[in-house]
Amino acid sequence: MATRPIWKGHLRLSLVTIAVRVFPATNAAATVSFHQLHRKCQTRIQYKKWCPHCEVEVPNTDIVKGYEFQRGRYVVLEEKDIEKVRPESTRVITLTQFAEASAVDPILYDQPYYLAPDGKVAAESFAVMRDALAGKAAIGIVAMHGRERLVAIEPRDSGLAMFTLRRSNEIRAIDAIPELDDVPKKAKADEVALAKKVIGGFEKTLDLAAFTDTYEEALRAMIDRKIAGEEIIEPEESEAPPRVVNLMDALRKSLDQVSTGKKKPARAPAAATTARKTTAHGKVTKFPSKHRSRKSA
Repeated sequence: MATRPIWKGHLRLSLVTIAVRVFPATNAAATVSFHQLHRKCQTRIQYKKWCPHCEVEVPNTDIVKGYEFQRGRYVVLEEKDIEKVRPESTRVITLTQFAEASAVDPILYDQPYYLAPDGKVAAESFAVMRDALAGKAAIGIVAMHGRERLVAIEPRDSGLAMFTLRRSNEIRAIDAIPELDDVPKKAKADEVALAKKVIGGFEKTLDLAAFTDTYEEALRAMIDRKIAGEEIIEPEESEAPPRVVNLMDALRKSLDQVSTGKKKPARAPAAATTARKTTAHGKVTKFPSKHRSRKSA
């Protein structure tokens, strides 16, 4: 099914304006989600908005927003108050700065989106902007979902990727973590050299698609079996790896394993340990051993 745009507007650079559509870049349906049910009747749980002071359920019309400026003290904001400062949705992404893409700290990246031209007339101008941005990030402002958002736009394949950015004041300083005070400013040279050798044994062309979510796969398989009326047998726990206390010993053993692994002929990865289960028809099914049912949110 084709992805639907969540926003339509214009991408503006100085006097250049390009009609664009914004699409979500992530798929929420890729992960399993749960509802909370009453165990007895399997009816979905409802949440009531309750005032413990008045001991009554409160309708939405009697609920206001409050900002806690002191412990237990609030200033009340009506919706009309918020509307006075809410940014006007101008349907324009205004680009104001350009920099090398590597200059944007990855910790600032928030939600990803895709940009595409809105109509054939905009396609040519869109392609010019995409190619001109090679290796660059365009920084701009857009009003989305009732808020002004800072965004970074970068070329991606035949289109553009847009990331909403966290503001710098939303990022905690790493030196605010006291546990880092005990970390040496410089590690021992011989340990670093050995660690680099171990790391070098794992270096290869980056392929994140090779990493599958085995927990998600096992969870979906278990759900399918539950729907089919099968009983899931809890597997045995796998043994924990031996603990090596000395860092140099651990690095040397790791390096030996890497070297040994490179000498062995390539073979298919071993399947996860499985638990056997017999159905009512005597049929045996298997379920990966290291997974558990996710608790409902």
